[in-house]
Amino acid sequence: MELEVCAPSTQPVRWLRTVPVVSSCDRRVRLVPVNPDSSDAVHRRRDCNPFDLIFLSVPHAPRSYLMAAIRPEVLFVCVHNAGRSQMAAALLAHHAGDRVAIRSAGTAPADAINPAVVEAMAELGIDLLASGAHPKRLDEAAVKASDVVITMGCGDECPFYPGTRYLDWKLDDPAGQGVDAIRPIRDEIDRRVRDLLAELIPTTT
Repeated sequence: MELEVCAPSTQPVRWLRTVPVVSSCDRRVRLVPVNPDSSDAVHRRRDCNPFDLIFLSVPHAPRSYLMAAIRPEVLFVCVHNAGRSQMAAALLAHHAGDRVAIRSAGTAPADAINPAVVEAMAELGIDLLASGAHPKRLDEAAVKASDVVITMGCGDECPFYPGTRYLDWKLDDPAGQGVDAIRPIRDEIDRRVRDLLAELIPTTT
């Protein structure tokens, strides 16, 4: 799929989905529709939806343009989808609001979320059960739809698709642990989630 941009410029532009830096073309910030028939491509992505909008961000862009950009999609994966991936998804949703589309799944999902994880998240004012969170099985469609896939102990079982960014977070497994042991895991996930959000949603105004 070919991505189309405007006319020459010296300002850098950034594609929010994969965050590569390419040559720019116009000093203005624009939302540019993907044109599958374009011959003026600067970046190629096979799995891009032709109806997606590509956000070209330049320094000092108005914040309203940032908010109008297409939402990046993030998938968190662990084995049981009952602990780490649930905490990561809930924490990213807590910090990002509707600016990021978030999913979580497991390669061998449990019957229910770890009660100690629910308790640890409630300490931060996040009610996993009230939000409808529950363990879900990983499927290829969720991976293919995501811009970033973050695995937590099951990287080899996650399907690979070109154009998707994969990260493997090494974290202790909260399974069988009490709240006291889960708090440090939760806090480390929160730190990583905040760093990820800063990459996905630049705060330049």
